[in-house]
Amino acid sequence: MRAGGRGTTTLVSVLTPTPQIVCIDCGGRCFLLSHPPEDGIWEPGDVIAYRCEDCLDRWDIVMSDEDDAEMARGDQPDI
Repeated sequence: MRAGGRGTTTLVSVLTPTPQIVCIDCGGRCFLLSHPPEDGIWEPGDVIAYRCEDCLDRWDIVMSDEDDAEMARGDQPDI
């Protein structure tokens, strides 16, 4: 997303949680349960929830600016 005015352009990073992570307990696939905020903008400090399809564990993860950089590289957040 770009923002700016008067001939300036600033790139603004948009956080987006990864739709799937690996379960730390069983190695299964965990899928995103959380819906986007009303305004559609995820921010650092937002809590996102995942559920494992194999062991049914739930993981609540707090998004951070570091998550944005990891997700841009295709890395998975630490649990």
